[in-house]
Amino acid sequence: MLDNNTPKGDLLLRTLAMPADTNANGDIFGGWIMSQMDIAGGILAKEVALGRTVTVAVDGMTFHKPVSVGDAVCVYGEVVKKGRTSLKIHLEVWAKPLLEGHTDSHNYLVTEGMFVYVSIDDNKKPKPIPTA
Repeated sequence: MLDNNTPKGDLLLRTLAMPADTNANGDIFGGWIMSQMDIAGGILAKEVALGRTVTVAVDGMTFHKPVSVGDAVCVYGEVVKKGRTSLKIHLEVWAKPLLEGHTDSHNYLVTEGMFVYVSIDDNKKPKPIPTA
């Protein structure tokens, strides 16, 4: 975790945490958070690769704080390593309470992790990522 006050990278995805996304404790399910991260990372990977990509690994997921129903969930990300056919993308999830009655309504870091994507061609074989 590099900075607790400012999201690192570009805003890639923003959505609302809904009651259907909760776990048995009433918090937003970690798997739902992870899927939002993968969607956001996939968007960035596709933009950089200029084409189809697939998720091949998730490294170092850390869940820092829970998310509540009604929070705005924002996923930020940046490419930290670009290989010949792969991209390593650092993703952070930040939440902002939107419900009335919250006295502390600033954004806070929820989750972070490294996702690895590979650029593929129409035959689902690794394809070089454009250099410029």
